[in-house]
Amino acid sequence: MNYPCRLALLFMLALTPLVRAQTDSAYRLPSPALAAVVDAPLTPAVLVSPDKQFLVLAERSALPPIAELAQPELRLAGLRINPATSGPTRETYFTGLVVQSLAAGTESRLAGLPSGARIGNVSWSRDSRQIAFTVTNDHGIELWVAEVATAKARRLTARALDTITVTPAWVDATTLVAALVPARRGAAPVAPTVATGPVAQENLTGKNPAPTYEDMLASPYDEAVFEHFATAELALVSLDGKVASLGLEGIFDDAAPSPDGHYLFVNQLHRPFSYHVPAARFSATLTVRDRTGKVVHQLAELPLAENIPIAANSVRTGPRNVSWRADAPATLSWFEALDGGDAGREAALRDEWFLLPAPFTGQKISLLKLERRAAGIAWGDDQRALVTENWTKTRRTRTWLVVPGQPGTAAALLFDRSTEDRYGNPGAPVLTPNAAGRRVLQTSVDHTKIFLDGAGASSEGDRPFLDEFDLATKTTRRLWRSAAPHYEVFVTFADDSLTRVITQREAVTEPPNYFLRTLGVADDALSTRNDYYVSSPIAALKPLTHFPNPLPQFASVKKELITYKRDDGVALSGTLYLPPNYQPTDGPLPTLLWAYPREFKDAAAAGQLRDSPYRFARVSPLTALPFVLVGYAVFDDPAMPIIGKGNEEPNDTYITQLVASAKAAIDELVRRGVTDRRRVAVGGHSYGAFMTANLLAHSDLFRAGIAE
Repeated sequence: MNYPCRLALLFMLALTPLVRAQTDSAYRLPSPALAAVVDAPLTPAVLVSPDKQFLVLAERSALPPIAELAQPELRLAGLRINPATSGPTRETYFTGLVVQSLAAGTESRLAGLPSGARIGNVSWSRDSRQIAFTVTNDHGIELWVAEVATAKARRLTARALDTITVTPAWVDATTLVAALVPARRGAAPVAPTVATGPVAQENLTGKNPAPTYEDMLASPYDEAVFEHFATAELALVSLDGKVASLGLEGIFDDAAPSPDGHYLFVNQLHRPFSYHVPAARFSATLTVRDRTGKVVHQLAELPLAENIPIAANSVRTGPRNVSWRADAPATLSWFEALDGGDAGREAALRDEWFLLPAPFTGQKISLLKLERRAAGIAWGDDQRALVTENWTKTRRTRTWLVVPGQPGTAAALLFDRSTEDRYGNPGAPVLTPNAAGRRVLQTSVDHTKIFLDGAGASSEGDRPFLDEFDLATKTTRRLWRSAAPHYEVFVTFADDSLTRVITQREAVTEPPNYFLRTLGVADDALSTRNDYYVSSPIAALKPLTHFPNPLPQFASVKKELITYKRDDGVALSGTLYLPPNYQPTDGPLPTLLWAYPREFKDAAAAGQLRDSPYRFARVSPLTALPFVLVGYAVFDDPAMPIIGKGNEEPNDTYITQLVASAKAAIDELVRRGVTDRRRVAVGGHSYGAFMTANLLAHSDLFRAGIAE
């Protein structure tokens, strides 16, 4: 369901007791309480500069205007395209950019931006001197840049961008690669008034089940329109505004510069197209090109991937997840399936990891063979990189320490755990920008340790943490952990001392703000100064931003993380919101349950808490929380686990478990005296919508449902 429909339904359910004919067809406003939710600005997004000296505060509005939503939309090859701008439709965007100096504590709003600019794709240059971004208007997308020292923004070129599949990227400190609307692009294809023949489709997968996708190509006309708007021209754009075409036009799924800026990895899609799978599975040519656009190496020619088996972890054959090694000047990295890409067949080894350094004339180097499907890489240096593999059917994931500079060296297993076990998650490796602007492992001064940060799920709720992990002994030392009554997450180290960090901190009635935290110092003495470099042994926290509460009228809403059990003993939890100033003597309320089922193999893991009681209540018209402002109780994200024990699949007993979880939630809310059992609604998005339909069809627990 799109945003306008969702808003209309939300306001109708909340405010309209009956449906009646309307003589006035104009838009009507909801109650002031709900209008305030829609109009409340979002807290700015924050981007830390590579040198940790500046913040970009990216301002944003809560919802786009009706006029923007009314713009044309093409749904082709799994993409949603705005033909007026040659960009994606309904993307979130920023309305203003402010540069904040952490040393001086000063803020400078970017000057020179056009009125009503829709800003996107914001990125720092590797030297932290420039900020690149796109500006979208009703007719196209432009490439802009701002100099941090002067806080002045300027358009780099009058040539319009095509960002349907590729967005601008820094090649070096003074150059970006961008996809431009081809100069020779003519008028869009015109839909035929008379069919030239039947639309024939061939099922190449035979009798095997295949996934279904929305917004697929469906006719030769669709193919022509997709090709027209997705075809772009690659070019290098320098900060002086010069545009150097690479002489290459096509549909690009990727155009990634190497860390040293000398090469581009280009993934170019081409015919034959498919009516069954999205663009990412189309035929493709993978090449490495120099800065003039000349091909210096062809990595692969990939055929159309319509026949990937449906089993989880199945992949296309040939090179995939191709990227640049982040800690080397120009070395390609990719995986190839050893099991034919079919996760449903038995195989001792699933994936092989390859490297190929510049000048790309040698043989590819096998770095590691994996027993499960590769999931991701965290680069460090020649002596250390982390690679993760997982397997959906067993819910297992493993992380290995690899020595990239010595292929053939045995990998060391660091973690082997269940993906369902949130309490046992050691966290993700902390990454930091290197000189090339690529994110690599943050290591200790002696390079023997890495750092891990995670959600810190526990029986108390989520308590984010920062740990130091010794790669040799595989032991962990906790450096910091979020403490009540706040919810605080690690963002990045503030400098090379590794004793100060930037965090984002919030509480139930305090919006998220950024702080400078000194590790190892207690929180009982807070500095009210905004000096970034003040050295004080008692200043545990120093505020860096001061974002106000965007919706202060929601501050009196009561929030509580509650636990209860299903009839079969499975532990459940959810977050209960009660209207402002609600008192137990007010009696039971109409209630909305907003949920999303999750599948598990382990009942104990299914019962783990998934939230924190100390998080700020983020109110959006796209969530269930506005119902609280008109007198509803809202039970947000009540656990709906579907558990398949042993050889059972979770969906074998889907309906039974779904109804049992919903009944347990309602029983607990009724027991607490906050819910009227006769006035309960259920809602959810995507799989939650599927859940909603099934609960309405297979139980009498609910009076209404919202299947988004």
